[in-house]
Amino acid sequence: MASNMETENEQLVADPLSFARSYQLEGLEKALKQNTIVFLETGSGKTLIAIMLLRSFAHQLRKPSPFVAVFLVPQVVLVTQQAEALKMHTDLSVGLYYGDMGIDFWDGAIWKREIEKHEVLVMTPAILLNGLRHSFFHISMIKVLVLDECHHARGKHPYACIMTEFYHQQLSLGKSDLPRIFGMTASPIKSKGGNSELNYWQYIQELESLLNSKVYTVSSESELANFVPVSTPKFKFYIRKDIPYALYEQLANALKVLKSKHEQSLENSDLNPSKVEPTRKRISKAFLALMYCLDELGLWLTWKAAETLSWMEDDFSPWETLDIFGEAIVKSFCSDALKLLANPLKSGCSYGSIGDNVEADMAAGLMTPKVVCLIASLLEYRSIEDIRCIVFVERIVSAVALQTLLSLLLPKHTCWKTKYIAGSTSGLQTQSKKKQNEIVEEFRCGKVNIIVATSILEEGLDVQSCNLVIRFDPSSTVCSFIQSRGRARMKNSDYILMVKSGDSATLSRLQRYLASGEIMRNESLCHASLPCLPFRSAYDEESYFVESTGAIVTLSSSVGLIYFYCSRLPSDWLPTPRWDKETCTLYLPKSSPLQTFSSKDDAKYSKQSACLEACKQLHKYGALTDNLVPQMVAEESVAQEIGNKPLDDEQPIYVPPEFVHCCPHNSSVVYHCYLIELKQNFHYDISAHNIVLAMRTELEFEVQSMCHDLDVDRGSFDVNFKYVGIIKLSPEQVVLLSRQFQRTIFRALLNHTWTNKLSENNEIYLGDGPKVDYLLLPSTGVELISWEIVLSVLFSSREYCVHRGISSSKGLAYDVQTKSGLVCICRLQNSLVYTPHNGHVYCITSVLSELNGNSSLKIRKNEMMAYKEYYKVRHGIDLYFEKQPLLRGKKIFPVHNYLKRFRKHKEEGASHLFSSLKHCVGPPILHTYKRKGKKGNSPKNTTAKAIGEEEIT
Repeated sequence: MASNMETENEQLVADPLSFARSYQLEGLEKALKQNTIVFLETGSGKTLIAIMLLRSFAHQLRKPSPFVAVFLVPQVVLVTQQAEALKMHTDLSVGLYYGDMGIDFWDGAIWKREIEKHEVLVMTPAILLNGLRHSFFHISMIKVLVLDECHHARGKHPYACIMTEFYHQQLSLGKSDLPRIFGMTASPIKSKGGNSELNYWQYIQELESLLNSKVYTVSSESELANFVPVSTPKFKFYIRKDIPYALYEQLANALKVLKSKHEQSLENSDLNPSKVEPTRKRISKAFLALMYCLDELGLWLTWKAAETLSWMEDDFSPWETLDIFGEAIVKSFCSDALKLLANPLKSGCSYGSIGDNVEADMAAGLMTPKVVCLIASLLEYRSIEDIRCIVFVERIVSAVALQTLLSLLLPKHTCWKTKYIAGSTSGLQTQSKKKQNEIVEEFRCGKVNIIVATSILEEGLDVQSCNLVIRFDPSSTVCSFIQSRGRARMKNSDYILMVKSGDSATLSRLQRYLASGEIMRNESLCHASLPCLPFRSAYDEESYFVESTGAIVTLSSSVGLIYFYCSRLPSDWLPTPRWDKETCTLYLPKSSPLQTFSSKDDAKYSKQSACLEACKQLHKYGALTDNLVPQMVAEESVAQEIGNKPLDDEQPIYVPPEFVHCCPHNSSVVYHCYLIELKQNFHYDISAHNIVLAMRTELEFEVQSMCHDLDVDRGSFDVNFKYVGIIKLSPEQVVLLSRQFQRTIFRALLNHTWTNKLSENNEIYLGDGPKVDYLLLPSTGVELISWEIVLSVLFSSREYCVHRGISSSKGLAYDVQTKSGLVCICRLQNSLVYTPHNGHVYCITSVLSELNGNSSLKIRKNEMMAYKEYYKVRHGIDLYFEKQPLLRGKKIFPVHNYLKRFRKHKEEGASHLFSSLKHCVGPPILHTYKRKGKKGNSPKNTTAKAIGEEEIT
């Protein structure tokens, strides 16, 4: 096996950096000869060895070479850090890749361009794994594969999947064009370690076998001592003292009662059974978090934790997404818990007085001795004004609560500023990657002094001025211990380990962790001459392979692929798969062409088996491409490639059955009405009014009352959807008014064209599909349906165009000439008009009585031109009624599909229009903002016909 690790191509020549240390040069020499895992202390310069290795391979990577090097990092926050190091010490072209770039929607063509452009690709391992699985690129294209923090390579981690599914699969076939593997770690063991040297070696040997590499390390820690500052470990002991028993019992029992109450309300609700269990789990999760805080942190911090939980974001879990009712029950529990915990505080300290008397707060149960020990440990360093400290905690809720306390308390004694960084796996206080990077940068430059962090900051963070690390919660593994200790990079830095007095088990474990580095080093050195053991997978995982492309989906990856597929299906909400544990059946959303898949495997793998079967069938049907990506994603990528040309959709058009019905023409029809209330959370000169959705079928109970946010360019709406009863409409109200109104609105908003004739009976069809029978009608609040607005579609009729008894702004009513004929000036206010010479639609906001075709228009700084001359020169149009007043109009925005991505366009202001050039085309519309559309060609001849007016709602 050793020969497989060695270079079989041309002899590589080392390209070291002049300032490299002796052990770094030795590590480079090993890496040039064979696959290598560099095991060195944090801060010892492992990345520099990787950089020198890439410099040595540079001649094989230079473009137009088809090969690349890939540098993998386990955290997004490290992508930029490692890429900057590569750019600093090499002249190679470096590309950066992470999920927020929309890489999920990239196809092989985009990746081909990236590989043609860059020589080193820095990314998270999931991106490389997905690219290999979808066969966008092949492992044979990678000359060097760097795995930062390679101790993660175990189980189903992307590092391990890359090696098992692709590297070892090719190696077993005798392939020699495989990448050079270079791993980096400060601890080749990620578990809790062992009680003997043999246990440690077994873990190291497993990593070597998986990565097909040998571990390189220095012979003793003293070799690094001259180069790498090592923090001094210090144990801080605190006495366990619970909050007053009576208070604890009162609050614990009250929280249990509250939990039971909301679980009972869950049982009594009409919630879909598939949503009940996830909701119960969320309630239980919140309850346990509060009980943990009550035990470990004290009443005041538990209260702050409840405050956090009461407005947390939804958990992100493809199988446990809660609906609006489930979420409301969870948040109701958290809000009630917040009120419950606030009661004992009313008679105690005020918000700002916490920590003024630490002993009294501890006696009252507001803070635990553990929290007091943290405060005391920090204040021992108050003389260091420019301190950089990381406090590591186990739970996100602890990070948020402690940051709140420290931000309130420490400024009374120091000028330190505190923030928190936490991951998003639990959904609590989710931070964006951008926000996390900003906090790290503030920490690096001294704007932030203390970060309370979860394990997300244990690895790779390089802040040379960090001089204090505190483990508020003890490390659970050897790796966590070593990594968190290594964050203290400054000389004479400290590593504080908080331990409960009398907890001999924890103390013993931490002392073992302190000695583990030397044990792992000795075991690696003792076995350095032995070859790697052949890799043997624990089990051969079932998979589905596409012969034409090489794309593959495995039992474990099928779940993620199905969830991604469902997310791309057409829907107003995020569509998700549903798993029925009782029947072992997978249900996909109704908009999927295939919807039901069953599994006969044992319970452990039944869900995965059903998902894998779904992937197979969806591929055979054509819903997944030969690269095993959803057809919709492939079409989006192709559209980008060919300039966003529309593509024919060969998939069947899905119409919800509630929208389809036989439409009678000779009798009254009963519709079920749902009011869509829109509360506008931003300022704009035109407000959106409510809408009524009328349907022939009553919706299921769960969706009869919903609340959600709707984001638009200017801000957001609070949308309240509720059932308001039934209404009986006559054939004339349905066909002649409502349908024509609806069709006119859609044409005005969606395509701004008036050349298409309305169908004779105004019915709505989807190609050769069924008739669609639903109504969207305006509601102004005075009455459920605003029939006056609906009647505006009759504006083209002569009786609707005449003066209605309302004077113009100058007290006169008179007719103006349009291309459709004479229209009373009073009817133009708030009407929609269409100008065929440029294809635009406008809303008329006022009549400019003081301006007409002979008025001057400023063209340039010192150039004026009459309006009639401007239209003649610019558009080739002669104005026959040049003395008619100008109209002020706002251009109507084009409606965009918010289920698809689009680019923003610059907005266009108001325009001056001539009535004689316009079609009056539109009834009132519901709108909140406008956009500039694409300019079309300006036709020389114009035609016109008049239509509608009504107040814009």
